[in-house]
Amino acid sequence: MSEIQAVVIGGNRFPFHQLERIGPSLRRAINADGISVELTTDRDELCDPTDYDVLIDYTTDSTFTDDQRSGLLSFVENGGGYVGIHCAADLTTVADGTREEPFPDLRALLGGHFLTHPEQGTFDVNIVDSHHPVSAGLSGFTVWDEPYVVAHDDVRVLARMDHPENGDMPVAWVKPYGDGRVFYCSLGHGQPAFATDGVRSLLVRGIRWAGSK
Repeated sequence: MSEIQAVVIGGNRFPFHQLERIGPSLRRAINADGISVELTTDRDELCDPTDYDVLIDYTTDSTFTDDQRSGLLSFVENGGGYVGIHCAADLTTVADGTREEPFPDLRALLGGHFLTHPEQGTFDVNIVDSHHPVSAGLSGFTVWDEPYVVAHDDVRVLARMDHPENGDMPVAWVKPYGDGRVFYCSLGHGQPAFATDGVRSLLVRGIRWAGSK
């Protein structure tokens, strides 16, 4: 099997999700045999991402140019892989404030979007699909993280949280988009989450699955 070429697209506008701060922890979390990872804040990489097998989204600000958005959607629709991590589901935050509704085309790609979250804390994550390649053989785990409340469509949920405030809420799912594969994981606010074996396993497997041809 050839090495999967992946790029993480992030930003530094919002202190709590700065790629320059979180990037090293994220890179360590997904550093695995068969995966080559680049990190960048240059969103123009989305315009013609033909050098990559997987686009990994760690952006909070959903302000994309028409060319960037078109490149992203076309890449996945034509068979590329898309992996959204944590803040990638924030589809209402933009450079000049917030939108009332998420961008429809990005919402269709991801299969859901972020609504809100309580404070960071410790909670359990349960694997609920033992038959999908991303989650097969994995065990549940406990993580310190920022627990997202999300809305979602008809996606295949792989893992759910058991949270005292959020209740039973999906944290990882997969879906098709055209000929491409989409994996989303709401975990990954910072170093404690990326250092958790269960989170690392989900992300590495999700990238490998999304990047498989």
